[in-house]
Amino acid sequence: MLRFFENLVDPYQSYAVTDTPPRKLWPFLKDYIRPFKRVFWATGLFSVGNAVFDTALIWYVGQVVDYLGTGTPAEVWANYGTEILLVAAAILFLRPLVAVAHVALLHNTILVNFGTMMRWRAHSHVLRQPVGWFESDFAGRIANRIMQTPPAAGEAVFQVFDASAFALVMLAGAGVVLFEADGRLLLPLLVWFVGYLILMRWTISRIVPASKDASDARSAVTGRVVDAYTNIHAVKLSAQYDRERDYAKEAIERARQTIAREMRIITKMDLTLTLLNVLLILAVTGWALLLWYQGEASVGMVTVATTLVLRLSSMTYWIMWSTTNLFENLGVVQEGMETITHPVTLTDALQAPVLQFHAGKVEIDHVSHHYGRGFGGLRDVSLTIKPGEKVGVVGRSGAGKSSLVKLMLRFYDTESGAIRIDGQNIADVTQESLRRVIGMVQQDSALLHRSIRDNILYARPDATEADVVAAAKKADAHDFILTLQDQEGRTGYDAHVGERGVKLSGGQRQRVAIARVILKDAPILILDEATSALDSEAEAAIQDALFRIMAGKTVIAIAHRLSTIAAMDRIIVLEDGAVAEEGSHHDLLRQNGLYARFWARQSGGFIGLEEA
Repeated sequence: MLRFFENLVDPYQSYAVTDTPPRKLWPFLKDYIRPFKRVFWATGLFSVGNAVFDTALIWYVGQVVDYLGTGTPAEVWANYGTEILLVAAAILFLRPLVAVAHVALLHNTILVNFGTMMRWRAHSHVLRQPVGWFESDFAGRIANRIMQTPPAAGEAVFQVFDASAFALVMLAGAGVVLFEADGRLLLPLLVWFVGYLILMRWTISRIVPASKDASDARSAVTGRVVDAYTNIHAVKLSAQYDRERDYAKEAIERARQTIAREMRIITKMDLTLTLLNVLLILAVTGWALLLWYQGEASVGMVTVATTLVLRLSSMTYWIMWSTTNLFENLGVVQEGMETITHPVTLTDALQAPVLQFHAGKVEIDHVSHHYGRGFGGLRDVSLTIKPGEKVGVVGRSGAGKSSLVKLMLRFYDTESGAIRIDGQNIADVTQESLRRVIGMVQQDSALLHRSIRDNILYARPDATEADVVAAAKKADAHDFILTLQDQEGRTGYDAHVGERGVKLSGGQRQRVAIARVILKDAPILILDEATSALDSEAEAAIQDALFRIMAGKTVIAIAHRLSTIAAMDRIIVLEDGAVAEEGSHHDLLRQNGLYARFWARQSGGFIGLEEA
């Protein structure tokens, strides 16, 4: 039966994807509420039903008390026995059905699926953000917001139906019952209710910003802690235990202070509410007793009035806590929205076509890009790389080599100029089709915390096991892969590599990354310091493999080791974001310019270099 409720809403149903989600709370939540509209109506009705049952039961207890005073037990039973049995049957059979339906809708439909849907959509949106967006924030903080916002939103919805709807009906029912008993009993309830609303408004106005601050502080703690764990090798190598502990302590202390401010508000609210409830109980019960003493109220009415205010008193703590919790969760949602609703700024053009690859001609036409700073990056770079040409790119750190690669992959859009592949502007085609035709080995090849096989297959999931092994052998990785075993006992290609591949050496990670690129077999190949993590012997083997897979491809190789690019068809020298020199290795040496000076500073005779 519970599976029926769990399957009432599909959290993965299709939805209208947008690059600019609503930045305000209600429009943001409305998109997620829409698939639950019918469920919310049903939950609200059952919540009302629960409150009606509870209020009616209290009222009927007063009726029974009055019945008991109308005669002997036999007379009372003769007059009211059938009625009492019918009410008992309703309580026994109907009340549980309403309660079960209400609880199942809340717990098994809403709590299970609402947060799941939000987390799925939020993750899908964040994955579409450009690389530069991730480079500007802590991965831990982004992940924390993705993880804590959906359950907070689910809890907020839960509180609306579990507490708010029930409370409103219960309060209205109490007012009706007291008014029916004696209209004067309604006066202290109304005075109390005004005080309660003032207290609630005071609490909410302070708890929302306090909760947002606390949530932001918790995210900052997560960001700093995850940053230290991710870079644990640097922490240990630099002997910076105390510094990292103090760095985290600063954020933890800020989180403690924000939580303390939040708790001060809660404590003040609780003390005020206690005083209000004491006054309500004394006023209503005392007034009811006075009316009974004056002969204007029955014992049953005193019982109903006293039971109702005691019920309201105990319930108000729950309601206030639930309401406070509701707005605390909304504060968490607002903090998470800073990440979840951030517009995707690097997008495909409307109805962008797929890149049609023909030969692999790359044209970089007067490209400038400074990351919005007005300096750094590239300035007015123009290059034409012919199909199948092998081009090396060198330059000092900060000369613009990495910027050139990021722009070619469209991790950023050019600020001016254009990059074309086979005559097609890469800004006009889909990003996925562009990156499918480009294979890349980076200087720091971080791997996914999955198996060796999954990492090699990542660029071409439909490849066979034989293809995977063949790629690993070409990358000189097969032999060491067979020796691997992880903590779970998985071996060889099934062994997991740890976060970012930390269980492998730098050279092993690089070989696996190269195997992935070999398996992808893209027609354009970018090598960004592809062998920098390898020793000389391994570099020679990998260089041979790389030269073999370069055949027939357009290649752009970035290197600090000039030996790795000396055999390229052409070498481009970048300086301060512009092309300073270009030509073959020998031509550039004869020019006796920047490249010649770079070469002179290196020893020459690196593995794979036959002539200097």
